[in-house]
Amino acid sequence: MTINVLDNPIWHALEGPHRQHALGRGLARHYPRDIAPFSAIAEPSAAGYADLAADLPAGTEARLFRPQAEPLPDGWEETSRFALLQMVASRQPEQGGPPVTVLSPADAAAMLDLVAATEPGPFGKRTALLGRYVGIRHGDRLVAMAGERLRVPGHVELSAICVHPEARGKGYGAALTRELMRHAFAQGERPFLHVRPDNAAAVALYRGLGFETRRELVVLWRRPI
Repeated sequence: MTINVLDNPIWHALEGPHRQHALGRGLARHYPRDIAPFSAIAEPSAAGYADLAADLPAGTEARLFRPQAEPLPDGWEETSRFALLQMVASRQPEQGGPPVTVLSPADAAAMLDLVAATEPGPFGKRTALLGRYVGIRHGDRLVAMAGERLRVPGHVELSAICVHPEARGKGYGAALTRELMRHAFAQGERPFLHVRPDNAAAVALYRGLGFETRRELVVLWRRPI
C-alpha cells in the first residue's frame, strides 16, 4: 500500500523534518506544547494509544490529525471532533503585492499580540521555530503575518495566516500566502494548508490562490481517563 505523508502529517513531520522537536516513544509522537499542541500516532492500535498516553503532557489532550474518525479505544475519552479540509497548491502564485518583511525572534512579542487579536489557531511562544514567518507592518506595528508550521518530506504547511481587524480588506492575507508559496516552490516543496470546511471565505481565497482540496481530515481531541 502506498503511504502518502499528508494523510498523517503530524507523525511524518515529527518522524522527519521536525524530528529535533519530537517527544514520545514507539508508535506515538508529541510536539512540546509551547511549540504546537499536536500529537500523532503511527497507527490507531492499542499499542499506539498506549505509547500516546505514556508521554502525553500532563493536563492536556492528544490533538490528532487522522484520515478518518476511528473508534475510541478503551480507557480514553473524546472531548472534541471536527473536520478540516487539506488543500495543496497546484501552481505557482502570481507576482506582486505589498512589501513583505521576514520576521525574526525580535518580533516574537508583536507576533503573539497579533495572534491574540485575531485568533488564527494554535500559536505558542515557540511556534515560530517551526519555519519561516513573514509579515506586513503599518509603521512599527505588525498588522498581518503568515508562516510555515508542519513540514513533511516534499511539502510545507502554511499556517497562522492572520490580519488585524483594522487592516483587513487590503489583500494582506493573500499577499503573505503568495510570498510563502513562492518561497516553498523555490525550495522544491509544495505548499499545503488546513482550513475548516465551513470557513467559506478562506476556502474561496485559497482556491483563488491556486490551492485545491486534496482530502478531508478529522481532528480528534482525546485523553486517557
